[in-house]
Amino acid sequence: MGLAYQVCYYLSRAVANICFDLRVIGRDKIPTSGGLLLAMNHQSFLDPPLAGIACDREIFFLARKSLLEWPVLGKLFPKLNVIPYDQTGADTSAIKAVIRVVREENATVIFPEGTRSKDGRLQDAQAGLGMIVAKTLVPVVPLRIFGAYEAFPRHTKRLEFSAITIVVGDVLKFTAADFEGDSKTAYKRVSDLVMDRISALKCPE
Repeated sequence: MGLAYQVCYYLSRAVANICFDLRVIGRDKIPTSGGLLLAMNHQSFLDPPLAGIACDREIFFLARKSLLEWPVLGKLFPKLNVIPYDQTGADTSAIKAVIRVVREENATVIFPEGTRSKDGRLQDAQAGLGMIVAKTLVPVVPLRIFGAYEAFPRHTKRLEFSAITIVVGDVLKFTAADFEGDSKTAYKRVSDLVMDRISALKCPE
């Protein structure tokens, strides 16, 4: 990890533990090496850093290109492994960057829904995740975050200090056979399968 990443990692971990009583259930299921996709539902702006501290390894993040225009933080994001993408259309350069990153045996967090939930409920998966899996055949780890919507929902700028839990599922592995036939149909089918595994994860009481 670079210095900036290390500082932000441990600072975020401390803040999450103090302010959100963060629990990570099944952290040991996340492989500590090799190319990897972490697929998580998307409830809040809090999700990327929380996904990062749910892991014991350095990961990469996709983020809207406009975030790099923020004062101060915008210049810091590239040092935190942020891969910018253009939300106004299909940004193939961002997808290619993710493919390159995981082929270099790094881990990247992906939100199959593509955008934050408006009401906290799970949304349909987009085909992008399936396409990345098809091009790399790296393992996929489903994660489900609970409480992030209540802490920082999409429709408000007010932060609530409420409990957040991340539940990690079992590793999913795919082969070329999973993508036989029409490619677009196969991409969506795999994305839906991963989303189903995310949906199946439950928050312990």
